Amino acid sequence: MSPPASSRWRTAVSVIVLSFLFISPATAIYCDEDDCYDLLGVTQSATVSEIKKAYYKLSLKHHPDKNPDPESKKLFVKVANAYEILKDEATREQYDYAIAHPEEVFYNTARYYQAYYGHKTDPRIVLVGLLLLLSGFQYLNQMSRYQQAVEMVKKTPAYKNKLRALELERNGGLSSKKKNNRQMDKKVEEDLSNELQLDIKGAHQPCIWELFGVQFVLLPYTLGKLLLWNGCWLWRYKLKKAPYAWEDASYLTRRSLRVPLEQWESIDESTKEDLVQRRLWEKSNFESYVAEMRKDSKRRR
Repeated sequence: MSPPASSRWRTAVSVIVLSFLFISPATAIYCDEDDCYDLLGVTQSATVSEIKKAYYKLSLKHHPDKNPDPESKKLFVKVANAYEILKDEATREQYDYAIAHPEEVFYNTARYYQAYYGHKTDPRIVLVGLLLLLSGFQYLNQMSRYQQAVEMVKKTPAYKNKLRALELERNGGLSSKKKNNRQMDKKVEEDLSNELQLDIKGAHQPCIWELFGVQFVLLPYTLGKLLLWNGCWLWRYKLKKAPYAWEDASYLTRRSLRVPLEQWESIDESTKEDLVQRRLWEKSNFESYVAEMRKDSKRRR
């Protein structure tokens, strides 16, 4: 059994809080655990020319072509990174601010990534990546819920009885003598799973048209279709006072009863026709229908 949503949220919050408590200082994103000024051997008040001289001196000393020591090679990379940060006035100012305000971890980190990556990243690419990520999570979540629902249905007596009935029907009313006939059972279960789709409540197979990315791409078309539908509705039923068509009357009835489309489609046609003829979208008719349902419910009790 999966933990309740409240428990999962508490766990997530706890992980985030612990991450905040043990997160490294924002200055670490610049020169790791080292100080950029110390790597170059200069003070924080050093001028640009002093920083450049110190860098050239250290780069010659630790260059891989002149110093084959692996540790020297690592130090060469660190020195080059420190120089890239301190030679630019903007990035140096950000680094100095991070040193002076180490408690502003998230602000300093955001400024760093904005300076180094923000101008290189196309916002459209970020948007597409975000939509793909959300769509992927949405698809996996729907598929997981659907598979869990199918597994639960397969454990019910009703499913097993229906499976047995289909097996008898395939065998001409005779039960199979081979109890280990896995191939037949698998084929029957595949046929039955398709029929079970309408019986599973609260879950359905993932549909590509329901993904966030697809809906975002189709948003202009959806908005245009909605505006056209409302315009036609206003012209036909508000201005021309035409009688409601069957589909539109069914929509008004379903909206008045707050019945989902899947549930409405499962109602038999005679009941649908009776509900539509009651014109439940009119307040007086709906109140009469509710009072009638309450009386019927009390009488049954």
